[in-house]
Amino acid sequence: QVQLVESGGGLVQAGGSLRLSCSASGREVRTAVMGWYRQAPGKRREVVALIFSHGGTTYPDSVKGRFTISRDSAENAVFLQMNSLKPEDTAEYFCNLRGGGIEYWGQGTQVTVSS
Repeated sequence: QVQLVESGGGLVQAGGSLRLSCSASGREVRTAVMGWYRQAPGKRREVVALIFSHGGTTYPDSVKGRFTISRDSAENAVFLQMNSLKPEDTAEYFCNLRGGGIEYWGQGTQVTVSS
């Protein structure tokens, strides 16, 4: 059974940084598509970063140049480094694993950016 556990969220001032972690069990992150998504109140969940099994990454324009997704196979974890945070980055952030036609979600971690 796959489990994803996020950590690292919190309150930060605009312009600050946070690093989110997603620890995975039950599946190797390097063999799956790993992603970070976010959902703000009243809004749809949106992707903020993906890393593919071949190591390629993709970001939407809203976070490109500010967010970086990475993975550590030894720790079986995925990370999201968020720099130059803006109030509009405030949301619940979720880790996602896709593989074999199935996807899994973590429980989420709250990120709040104050102006």
